[in-house]
Amino acid sequence: MAETQATKTTQVVVIGAGPGGYVCAIRLAQLGKKVIVVERENVGGVCLNVGCIPSKALIAAGSLKEKISHAGVMGIKVSGSVEVDLAALVAWKAGIVKKLTGGIAQLFKGNGIETVAGEARLAGPGKVEVKGKDGTTTIRCEDVVLATGSRPIEIPGFKFDENEVWSSTGALAPTRLPKRLLVIGGGYIGLELGIFYAKIGSDVTVVEMTGGILPGTDLELAAVVARNLQKRGVKVKLSTKALGYAKKGGAFEVSIEKDGQKETLEVDQILSTVGRRPNYENLGLETVGVKADARGFLEVNAQRRTSAAHVYAIGDLAGQPMLAHKASHEGVVAAAAIAGDKGAAYDPVAVPAVIFTDPEIASVGLTEAQAKEMGHTVTVGKFPFAASGRALTRNETDGFVKIVADAKSDVVLGVHMVGPDVSELIAEAGLALEMGATVRDLADTIHAHPTLPEAIMEAAEAVHGRAIHFAAPKR
Repeated sequence: MAETQATKTTQVVVIGAGPGGYVCAIRLAQLGKKVIVVERENVGGVCLNVGCIPSKALIAAGSLKEKISHAGVMGIKVSGSVEVDLAALVAWKAGIVKKLTGGIAQLFKGNGIETVAGEARLAGPGKVEVKGKDGTTTIRCEDVVLATGSRPIEIPGFKFDENEVWSSTGALAPTRLPKRLLVIGGGYIGLELGIFYAKIGSDVTVVEMTGGILPGTDLELAAVVARNLQKRGVKVKLSTKALGYAKKGGAFEVSIEKDGQKETLEVDQILSTVGRRPNYENLGLETVGVKADARGFLEVNAQRRTSAAHVYAIGDLAGQPMLAHKASHEGVVAAAAIAGDKGAAYDPVAVPAVIFTDPEIASVGLTEAQAKEMGHTVTVGKFPFAASGRALTRNETDGFVKIVADAKSDVVLGVHMVGPDVSELIAEAGLALEMGATVRDLADTIHAHPTLPEAIMEAAEAVHGRAIHFAAPKR
């Protein structure tokens, strides 16, 4: 059958329908622009299909199983063991994904956004070519937004086949529960998934090349997670490199090295999570004169415009942090700029980051070390969840809230948390930084009792040595 050719005309083409692309497209339509979205795989991108949403669904299920197993401390007796029906769990997760991606399709329809399926590449200024299963479509347009996201990094000796060696994608759709799981990479993806598998019954070992888990995370926060890994029986091998593996019967022998000493680990499944790289190859960037920098990102200005006229880049393509909510915000900015808002700019005070380990970690703004490096006279306040009435009633008391502030101005510079539901608490801290709040503003805000957010209020009071429910060490 001969390949068909088609031509379309629109105002804006958005390449990629992930959390950056679909948000950008909807905002463009709201601002009166005619939009075509090109997506080669699934609407919703990595985040909704094989990332943020499915991983959090599995993590929630694993946490529920663990809570049920430990409910005896609250006087709730569970007869027999708590079993996981893996097929049913994966099907439940898939149902959530289908509901959300279907919702985006309806939003596109409601906003008059057209979707073209296929692989897109720039073919010169104002021209996009899309290769689909039925042929090639050429789209003429005024502006292009690149929102093609990123993919897992593959390391030598551990090629992804989603059978013997999982990427995060394979780990989110298991057909069996591995008895012994090796996680290569002690960053947030590896630990989130590793803890989930430990909770549902796998014997988990983590191999990390650096000297600590969660590289780049505040050391005090990471230490709380490290202690919980140990309690949970997760083995962590630091400053260790994974070299390769060989089949041994129905299992695998993985060769690892630390300080020049080699050893082998026998496991049933390998999960490699050593980071992600932007997707910009085969995009035709050369046809408009755009190049990736040495780190693989595209240089953009405050409006997310590249060096090429009328070509914008958002999300993982546009640099760190590679987070879905950052991509969405950039999509809103780019849409405003395309619609003619000359004041549109990506200029957040800080971007919150959340790690869904157990306990969770959440952070926004400067760490104590970063603040000092920038010349601030720093003061810090901490409040432990062990002193929180709400945390005690939930039997989840590990962790703390830490506030970093400028001692002279009292302005909040950063808030860092580890503990129960801190992924929800960090929004208050993000707002505080964005509005330029002082420590006194947080301390004087009446927080409902008994709730976890009271820990933020108490940490603010602790900055000035006045926490009510915690006697801080004398300075």
